[in-house]
Amino acid sequence: MGRPIRAEVCVIIMGRPIRAESCVVGNCVVIKPSEVTPSVAEVIAELIPKYLSQVVARSVLVAAAQHLTPVTLELGGKTPCFIHERVDMMAAARRLIWAKFFNAGQSCVAPDYVLCSAETRDALLPALAQSLSHFYGEKPQGSPDLGRIVSGRHWTRLNAMLQRSRGRVVLGGQVCEEDRYIAPTVLVDVEEDDALMQEEIFGPLLPFLTVSSVDEAIDFMNRRDQTLGSVVNTVLERTSSGGFCSNDGIVYMTVPGLPFGGVGASGFGNYHGRWGFETFSHQRAVLLRTWPMEMINGLRYPPYTEKNLTWLRWAAMPKNCTIM
Repeated sequence: MGRPIRAEVCVIIMGRPIRAESCVVGNCVVIKPSEVTPSVAEVIAELIPKYLSQVVARSVLVAAAQHLTPVTLELGGKTPCFIHERVDMMAAARRLIWAKFFNAGQSCVAPDYVLCSAETRDALLPALAQSLSHFYGEKPQGSPDLGRIVSGRHWTRLNAMLQRSRGRVVLGGQVCEEDRYIAPTVLVDVEEDDALMQEEIFGPLLPFLTVSSVDEAIDFMNRRDQTLGSVVNTVLERTSSGGFCSNDGIVYMTVPGLPFGGVGASGFGNYHGRWGFETFSHQRAVLLRTWPMEMINGLRYPPYTEKNLTWLRWAAMPKNCTIM
């Protein structure tokens, strides 16, 4: 039986600024919205009284551990995307462009970097350029479908990463601080020690790293911290991540029948759908007994005869109904 945990604290990230599972379960929830999405915080402050009147994650975990308080952490990470030479290049380009530049790249499971051979990269680049133009036009800054960086501080961080990168810009690269705009940007010839590879990008910058084989791509992924997601083709059994999506990106986290959460450095615990209900509630075991049949119940009481033990073993077998 699922019962409310009673009291919770939800520290909400700006990439997914609304969480409902805890409230639905019936808990008393203290919500700390992201400081960079004040408009969402205002909506939450308005709607909750109206309809629901009845390096932070680690610090929370340490504090919670002192009181044996359960914690669910979503910490993000650098979601890898491996592209095989035999894919449908145009379909792969469209899906990659959409998944990466949705919300200007500010999604915790957006592809953070691409691993592929030089030949695959060169075949994919024209399709990427065509998809970008089709989605956002020749002047993406004027597109109503392309978002902006959420705050000036985040724009400065992303622009610094772009300027420090030794990769070669082949698409995009334009920036405008006043508009908090960074163009959808693709960089090639990026190395593992590049500025773009030191932390989660969380923005519209997509670096390509060259590998010669699937095995080399897997070794590269496994050298790094585990992530919330991975977007790859044939490496499910040989890698570890909070989620996995084949031949697409992001969409797996929109399926209510799948759990969402991290593993290792990307966090732990799951939510979404029934997993959210179970995570934010206490699963209390409940057995309701009646008073009759005490003679049968008496088999469990001492003194234990061989006959009584035989009946008890039979009753305790999984295929039988245990009524003792």
